[in-house]
Amino acid sequence: MAAKIRKNDRVVVIAGKDKGKTGEVIEVLPTEGRVKVRGVNLVKKHQRQTPMQQGGIVEIEAALDVSNVAHIDPKTNKPTRVGFRTLEDGRKVRFAKASGEVIDQ
Repeated sequence: MAAKIRKNDRVVVIAGKDKGKTGEVIEVLPTEGRVKVRGVNLVKKHQRQTPMQQGGIVEIEAALDVSNVAHIDPKTNKPTRVGFRTLEDGRKVRFAKASGEVIDQ
């Protein structure tokens, strides 16, 4: 099955403490059904100092469940569901169900 949300997609959080925030997907964890979104669901982590990196408390993005994010429609900038369509040249692409706009280029 093809993934409906992929890396670098723009998404909006639809549930949880960060509801309403938007961001770019930086990592997809398909086996766990989770995604990491830039600037969303930040947690503090105590980082040990290494020769390459300064120690201290750093903020990193924690994973969200994929059901708690929705794709942003490229035409209207509103949340939308994602469907699949086969183009005339045989490519299978994702499209926004709200506007019919193709997401994959």
